[in-house]
Amino acid sequence: MNFHGGCCAVIAAAGTSSRMNLNVSKQFIPLCGMPAVVRTILAFEAARKVDSVVIVCRPEDREQMEIVSKGCGAGKVAAIVAGGDTRQRSVAAGIAAVPDGTGWLAIHDGARPLVLPEQIDACICDAREHQASALAVPVKDTIKLIDGSRFIVSTPERKLLWAVQTPQVFERGIYERAIRRAETAGMDYTDDCQLLEHAGMRVHLCPGSYENIKLTTPEDLITAETILRRREGIV
Repeated sequence: MNFHGGCCAVIAAAGTSSRMNLNVSKQFIPLCGMPAVVRTILAFEAARKVDSVVIVCRPEDREQMEIVSKGCGAGKVAAIVAGGDTRQRSVAAGIAAVPDGTGWLAIHDGARPLVLPEQIDACICDAREHQASALAVPVKDTIKLIDGSRFIVSTPERKLLWAVQTPQVFERGIYERAIRRAETAGMDYTDDCQLLEHAGMRVHLCPGSYENIKLTTPEDLITAETILRRREGIV
């Protein structure tokens, strides 16, 4: 296995934003005056362990993505590519554009703009120790497993439950083998850790932050701006 080589971040920003109920991609929604995806890009730009960045977006967003990435002065962006019709295929398209010699992949949701550079670096260091790592936080609520009629089946022990986030960082060869195996089996996953689980590989969890939220519904925009105003000292 090749545990050497730099780390490339693959930012998956090709989602449809269907739950936002907006006519614009959620990647370009302004958060305290800055497009959400720009905040994401700049976090990886500032991360010391990240050597390059590949952005995956919808074909119709590619021109605007090039404009905003150049406009924010991100020097690590190596490529902007069109995604596929699923997240797994979009990430695969991004990996195909990763620079030669890259040994590690940090796969991140473009719609998680509040991740901090030090959290990215911590996850990469954790992956280098364990071969695969993902940011995650312990769940706060009691979780119920239900049946098809919404009756409770069981209550998992809360201390064993963590909510996984991104980035999720993998040794490149391990990830590429896992994605080939999933494609051969006709499987398509929305979570990269699950992709490795299917291949029989283990992923270590690196403590993240409850502020590393994903923009999924309009309510998340309110939460994100509240966090940013507090970080930036805006009353």
